[in-house]
Amino acid sequence: MTQKVTVTRVLFFLLFLITLSFSHYTSYAQDEEIPTEEARISEGESLFKGNCQSCHKVHEKLVGPALKNVYDRAPSIDWIVNFVWNSQKMIADGDEYANELWDEYQPTQMTAFPTFSRDQILSILAYIKAETEAGPEVVADVAAAGDGAQPAGDAIPSFYLNAIMIGLVVVLVLILLVLILITSVLRKYLNQRGELDEDDREIVNPTFSFDGLVKSKPFIFLVTFVFTAIVFKVVINQLFAVGVQVDYAPKQPIAFSHELHAGQYEIDCQYCHTGVRKSKSANIPSPNICMNCHSAIKTESPEIQKIYAAIENDKPIEWVRVHNLPDLAYFNHAQHVQVGNIECQDCHGPIEEMEVVRQHSLLTMGWCIDCHRQTEVNTKGNAYYDKLVELHDAESKEALKVEDIGGLECSKCHY
Repeated sequence: MTQKVTVTRVLFFLLFLITLSFSHYTSYAQDEEIPTEEARISEGESLFKGNCQSCHKVHEKLVGPALKNVYDRAPSIDWIVNFVWNSQKMIADGDEYANELWDEYQPTQMTAFPTFSRDQILSILAYIKAETEAGPEVVADVAAAGDGAQPAGDAIPSFYLNAIMIGLVVVLVLILLVLILITSVLRKYLNQRGELDEDDREIVNPTFSFDGLVKSKPFIFLVTFVFTAIVFKVVINQLFAVGVQVDYAPKQPIAFSHELHAGQYEIDCQYCHTGVRKSKSANIPSPNICMNCHSAIKTESPEIQKIYAAIENDKPIEWVRVHNLPDLAYFNHAQHVQVGNIECQDCHGPIEEMEVVRQHSLLTMGWCIDCHRQTEVNTKGNAYYDKLVELHDAESKEALKVEDIGGLECSKCHY
């Protein structure tokens, strides 16, 4: 009997150890399930900023809860995956933790993301975990306005013309000073010799006459030259300014504030402009994207009511185009943003500070060419560029730039 009890206790003890080990392994596996590779964290950051950042921050509560340590607060990783796929279904099924969140944040509903794969959600968690461990962001002081920004004033040719005009004026003034000096020395020399008759003395020492000055050939030539140069400069400036709309900021049918959405709430550009990474056009957001948030937020706003009216009447919102290239020019957003890693602000300026969107950059052919001459190609980790880099390095010690891979060819931008 005693042996049976002892055997039973041993079996229970072994079963307890196995359960404990399995539990520890499961917990360990759950921790390990969140990726730690830099590539996955980078993918998660892109997904987070493109889909989650409009409602969530890592360290602060926004529309939804702060996501710091969400993988520890949630019942399991599987729970997080299912919640992201369809939170309302879990609430309707009576999930306890899902209903706790619903009670706190209703009537705001989390957007369902059924197209996300499990790996994509894990990549987002990897980014959240990296941000959690890094701690709250230390916000650096904003650089002085204009630093690193593209010129947004006069066209580039105007700058060169101004420099040429100033140079010509300086040269003319120097020539005038030299002539005055030579004349003064000659007059002094001739007067000292004392061999001048009365007529010669009048020529050497003329009395000033304003009427004579105005009618003199040098004065007429100088006035004509200056007038012609000014007219030429104005005409050239106007010709180069054709089609350039720097600071153009038309009034829109709905007063949408980028300063509020992209600045204060840090909504990523690609959340609304969904085509920026995968198509030629960045596209204008549809009202349905607006309704992802505004079905529950600021619904009483007169501007939001205009969106409701457009949806109910099945009529498009007639936004006024701000940035426009001529039909003869080809520009592909995906090529620049996805492949070239160009930030929106590089071309559109500090869009997160604009209450009303305006054209920040010149968007002229010269402006684009100048960018292609200065921008280095990011070839790291991309086998497509290996042969190009090899050929380039054999002939040059400078970094591979866009102009070196055909960025200045006419057919690159023109059909």
